[in-house]
Amino acid sequence: MSCTQSLGLTLTFFGTVLLIILSASVDGQRNPRPIIFNFGDSNSDTGGLAAGLGFSINPPYGRTFFRRSTGRLTDGRLVLDLLCQSLNGSLLSPYLDSLAGSRFTNGANFAVVGSSTLPKRVPFSLNIQVMQFIHFKATAGSKHLISDEGFRKALYMIDIGQNDLADSFGKNLSYAEVTKRIPSVIAAIKSAVQALYDHGGRNFWIHNTGPLGCLPQKLSLVQKKDLDLYGCLSSYNAAARLFNEGLRHLCNGMRPQLKDATIVYVDVYAIKYDLIANSAKYGFSSPLMACCGNGGPPYNYNIGLTCGHPGSNVCDEGSRYVSWDGIHFTEAANTIVASKILSTKYSTPSIPFDFFCRG
Repeated sequence: MSCTQSLGLTLTFFGTVLLIILSASVDGQRNPRPIIFNFGDSNSDTGGLAAGLGFSINPPYGRTFFRRSTGRLTDGRLVLDLLCQSLNGSLLSPYLDSLAGSRFTNGANFAVVGSSTLPKRVPFSLNIQVMQFIHFKATAGSKHLISDEGFRKALYMIDIGQNDLADSFGKNLSYAEVTKRIPSVIAAIKSAVQALYDHGGRNFWIHNTGPLGCLPQKLSLVQKKDLDLYGCLSSYNAAARLFNEGLRHLCNGMRPQLKDATIVYVDVYAIKYDLIANSAKYGFSSPLMACCGNGGPPYNYNIGLTCGHPGSNVCDEGSRYVSWDGIHFTEAANTIVASKILSTKYSTPSIPFDFFCRG
């Protein structure tokens, strides 16, 4: 078999798996109206920054699936969108978007671009997002949009921590100084889970953070590079792995503490790093170069001229890039990430994503 034929079969396989997942009909054991509440940063923001602060996110953002800018920092769908679609559910509307036309009966997305866990009282930190949820629950309950049982059976997704690490490195802190802050970040996530549990949440789906040192943005900005075998920043990835280890221990420790709760820890780092390390196998070229940006190879990222601004360039639609704008993945890459999450291979415990939507 030729290399081209092998590559075609690989792409066809992943496309077929996700197509089956996304087109599966609702069976008798699945709740036809899954309820999801999501908390996080730009990796799962479906328009919160644009709606809440009026921040302009210009084309070519959104060109692939929506054919318009939706406030998502990618060319199409996020991993969150693909996971929602796997349940035959509606895409989550941003909590901050009063014009979205949603009554939020399927849940709400509290994630906002740039969010972190610390400091706690700064919009839109994880703590603020949880406070917004508590307000939402009181309002939605009084209007009978979602019942107490609905809140109890809902899935609470958390994907945050990347900005805590990135901001620390961005302040020119040493590796030791960056990692010293990790326990405080983990403690903030623990507080968030506890608060959601105290307000009726029982099902938690928690993503760890991806390989920060493989983002074209970081690679272009760091002058003294300590690169690994695949061209990623070793110290940045080491900090991400340390954070992930702390998050895994947190999930393990909270399972016996929170009665009747299900806490699933998902190793997104392993999925994304494999995608970069074995990019050719998945049909991608130049995994460390942004599709949309400025500056050309090797990273096509210019902090003074980023994607969506006049003077930036963008790859042809349909091109196989992992990175969209130097920070966020393309829909093509997100599709593979979502399919691997849905495989349960990277989840602890190994529970299917649709488990929480069965009768």
